[in-house]
Amino acid sequence: MPERIKLTEKVLREAEPAPGRDYQIFDTDLRGFAVCIYRGGGRAFTIDYRHAGRQRRMTFARWPEWSVAAARERAKELRREIDAGGDPLGQREAKRQAPRIADLIERYCAEHLPKLSAHNAADQRSSLMKLVAPFWARKLVTEITPSDVDKLLAQIAEGRARPHKEKPNNRARKLQGPKPTPVRANRVGEMLRKMFTLAVQWGWREDNPAQRFYRRTETPRERFLSKDEIASLAAALDAAEDRRAADIIRMCMLTGARLGEVRQARFEQFNLEHLSWSKPPTMTKQRRAHRVPISDETAAIVRQRLLLVPKGSPWLFPGDTPGQPVQELRRFWARVQKQCGLEDVRIHDLRHTFASLLVSGGASLEMIGKLLGHSQMQTTLRYAHLMDSPLRAGVDAVANAFRPKPQLVHDRNDRGDRKTA
Repeated sequence: MPERIKLTEKVLREAEPAPGRDYQIFDTDLRGFAVCIYRGGGRAFTIDYRHAGRQRRMTFARWPEWSVAAARERAKELRREIDAGGDPLGQREAKRQAPRIADLIERYCAEHLPKLSAHNAADQRSSLMKLVAPFWARKLVTEITPSDVDKLLAQIAEGRARPHKEKPNNRARKLQGPKPTPVRANRVGEMLRKMFTLAVQWGWREDNPAQRFYRRTETPRERFLSKDEIASLAAALDAAEDRRAADIIRMCMLTGARLGEVRQARFEQFNLEHLSWSKPPTMTKQRRAHRVPISDETAAIVRQRLLLVPKGSPWLFPGDTPGQPVQELRRFWARVQKQCGLEDVRIHDLRHTFASLLVSGGASLEMIGKLLGHSQMQTTLRYAHLMDSPLRAGVDAVANAFRPKPQLVHDRNDRGDRKTA
C-alpha cells in the first residue's frame, strides 16, 4: 500500500531517499497527486490516473522550483481534465512526436525540390536553411500562425548587412547597411505557401498560414543597352582574348537566352540546317521544351565551337572541370563592364535588350513571349511600354483628324475698303 500523507513543504524537506530505488508519497486530499523521491535525492510532483483501461503516471513539476501549493493547483487542473476524459500524458507524448518545421523542411527538400530546376531548387534550399530554419526549426508545424509568417517576411524584406570588399585583396572589410529585399521576401512567401500546402496534404496541419501573405511591391529592373553601348560591347567581345567567354556573352545577346541556358548548351540541341535551337525541359526555367529559331550569326558561333571543342565533348562551352560546362564568368564580365563603361549592366540585361530590339523591329508581344520562352503573358507585358512610340503615333493621328482646320480671317477694315471700292 503506497504511503499517504498531506503533502507540505516540511514533508518534502524531511523525506529521505531510499537506497537503490525511487518511491512515492501520495497526498491524502487530492486523488493521484504525489511526490516522487528519487534515489539520488531529487523530488518531482506526479499525478497517477487511468485512461482507456491503462494506468498512467505523469511527472509535471520539480521541487523546489515548484512549491507544494503551486503543484497542488496544477494537479487540480490536470485532475479536472482527466475526469473529463482527457489524457494529459498522451497529449504531451503526441506533442513530442508532432512534426516540427525542421521535419517539414527536410521532407519538402526531399520530395518537392527534385521536381524543380536545379537552379530554383538550390535557391529555395538556401533560403530555407538561411532565412527560415534559424527562426522556426524547433517550432511545431501546427504552431506557425499567419502573424509568424508576416513577421518573418517583414524581417527578410528589411534585408541584412553584408560584408563589402573594400580592397581587391579582401583584407579590409566593412559592413554595409541593410539593403531592402522585398523581392526576396515575396519569393520566400511563395515558397512557404507551397510548403504549408503540402503540409496540409500530408495531414500535418489543417490550414495554410502563408496562404494570404502580404506581397510587397516589386519594381522590375529595366536596363536596356543603347545602340552605342551595343556597339561598344560588340567591339570589346571581338577583341577579347577569352573566346569561350566572349562567345557565351555574344550568344546571350543574339538569342535572348538566359546565361544558364547558354552555358549548358549542347551541340545535339542545334539544327544548323533549319537554324533552330531545341532546349530540353531540364534546362529551361519554365521546365518545358523550348524550340527557337537562331540567326546566321548564332549558327556561325556553333560551327566555330565545333572546330574548337575537343571531340567527344557534348558541351558547346566545356568548362575547366572535365565533363562539366563552363561555370565562372563573373571575372570576364567585370572586365567587359569596366572596359565599356557598363558597370550597372548585368548579363541578364542583355535578354531585356534583345526583347527591346524585337519591339523596335515591330515584333508583337506574343512573338516576344515565344522567343523568350515565357509561360505567362504577364511576364512579357513588362515590355509593353516599349511600344509607346507606335501607339503615340496613332493617338497623334486621331488628334490631327479632330483638330479644326485653319480658316482665313480678314481684317474688318480690309472688308470695308473692299466694299467701298
